[in-house]
Amino acid sequence: MNREKLGVDVRRIALDVVEKSGIRQGQIFVLGLSSSEVMGASIGEASSQEVGEIVVQTLLEILEERGIFLAVQGCEHLNRALVVEREVAEQYHLEIVNVLPSLHAGGAGQLAAMKFMKDPVEVEFITAHAGLDIGDTAIGMHIKHVQVPIRPILKELGGAHVTALTTRPKKIGGERAIYA
Repeated sequence: MNREKLGVDVRRIALDVVEKSGIRQGQIFVLGLSSSEVMGASIGEASSQEVGEIVVQTLLEILEERGIFLAVQGCEHLNRALVVEREVAEQYHLEIVNVLPSLHAGGAGQLAAMKFMKDPVEVEFITAHAGLDIGDTAIGMHIKHVQVPIRPILKELGGAHVTALTTRPKKIGGERAIYA
């Protein structure tokens, strides 16, 4: 794994998704990450703390300078709970749950979030405004309706497939309704 290339690629993808999503200050951006997939293995088979740290640290730098909050989704072994700053949990009235992630229950991204966030906590559910899915980790359950796919500038990060989501307001009304 080339650390420098990984960091550059994460930055390119993240900046592209932030721009395309239109996410704004004070909103939540969710990350789903399979470090195993980035390493070229199947999800859960080759977890890499180093990959998690590069991805999360790069995202935090980009999002924090824009006032956007990061939520890092855990794996299925933690029911896809998320690490967020305590400030986010309080501001969005999220229930904090009692669990500490590990490399194989939560994953490398969550461990990195616990390391680099100021006051990290786990929450069970979230409704984010946009997100990045590295390695087909199924972030859709944490993105508000209506979800709109984004095609990132790079389709792969290492060996991982990369997708992204944003949202738009629901269109309500009927044949007489006019939409912006």
